Amino acid sequence: MIPFSDEELLEPVAACIEKVRPSLALDGGDIKFVTVKNGAVYVQLGGACIGCSSSPNTLKYGVERQLRIDIHPELTVVNVPMGMENDIDSL
Repeated sequence: MIPFSDEELLEPVAACIEKVRPSLALDGGDIKFVTVKNGAVYVQLGGACIGCSSSPNTLKYGVERQLRIDIHPELTVVNVPMGMENDIDSL
């Protein structure tokens, strides 16, 4: 169980996302922090990451790994497809 509320996680998660953003930019990709809900971090991949076959690995072994190191080992990352920003409950 994650000992933080979603509201408490917003700022540290946003900072961690900014930390990994330059790595994605090296390959023409981008990442946008959407929100935290029930301990899941919702992000939206952009640029060259859209449709890239390696994007699930980028999320798991890049973004999620860094969040778990920096904040809490039980955090998970969910990619929000373009246009689904308002439908997070259905993901």
